[in-house]
Amino acid sequence: MSSQNTEILGTSDQDLRRAADLLKAGQLVSFPTETVYGLGADARNGEAVAAVYETKGRPSFNPLIAHVHSTQAAQELVQWNSVADRLAKAFWPGPLTLVLPLREGHGISGLVTAGLSTLAVRVPAQPTALRLLEHVGGPVAAPSANPSGRISPTSAAHVLAGLSGKITAVVDDGPCSVGVESTILGLAGPAPVLLRPGGLAAEEIETVLGRSLVQRDAADPLTAPGQLLSHYAPQASVRLNASKAREGELLLGFGPMNCDLSLSETGDLAQAAANLFDHLHRLDAKGCPIAVAPIPEHGLGVAINDRLRRAAAPRS
Repeated sequence: MSSQNTEILGTSDQDLRRAADLLKAGQLVSFPTETVYGLGADARNGEAVAAVYETKGRPSFNPLIAHVHSTQAAQELVQWNSVADRLAKAFWPGPLTLVLPLREGHGISGLVTAGLSTLAVRVPAQPTALRLLEHVGGPVAAPSANPSGRISPTSAAHVLAGLSGKITAVVDDGPCSVGVESTILGLAGPAPVLLRPGGLAAEEIETVLGRSLVQRDAADPLTAPGQLLSHYAPQASVRLNASKAREGELLLGFGPMNCDLSLSETGDLAQAAANLFDHLHRLDAKGCPIAVAPIPEHGLGVAINDRLRRAAAPRS
């Protein structure tokens, strides 16, 4: 892949129109959402989507999320149902992705869905992302803007560290507020299935639906992004549930404790989620193994632990 100068854009209307024009022309543009920075491509342009996989080094069997600016725009792509309607009214715009059967005439590239008959779709809550999507006027496929399997980016600097010279532009709007990827919910079957924990706690979804979510079996085929065993990984090794660092390790803490960097000194899970990837980037830059303190397995802690387990998994 030939190198190019990656353009850094701001959040002015002129800059966002420039970013939208690049996307519509088949170029790759990274943009912020409330979860992480995405690597955007026109979801109806197969060549552009293929470039996403090539640029990230992402396996083509791993589907992508289509980002749209409104519920109505999502309904034009997928077969909507009453459960999707309740969830969209409660949580969109927001860090929730819904997986639904494709609608006839959807126009989505088969590379976005990895050949599946379903599409993962969401309306992000980040204002700049929504303005950009309105300018594009169509679905934008956008996995996280980082080399595949590595730590997800929560700032433009993280994007540039991994992809500078490989993408046309990045829209810089500061750090992401949520900091972990969206929760993904499968709605193509008889019951809602939690395909990936994320920035919206499962308990909140269950409260709206009045029922428990079905948990995905780890042995099931990939049906949504973020299900690979080894993912979100630093260059360094990661050891979990550590009360203290071993010799040569750096400790990523949680709550009141002695550590090199803390996800949240007060034990706040929302703060920990927002800090997770940034702190992993910062510790990884020091070139030492990383030990991570225990994180409670409830609320946003479920998503944090999911990312940490994948970061610590054996590398292929």
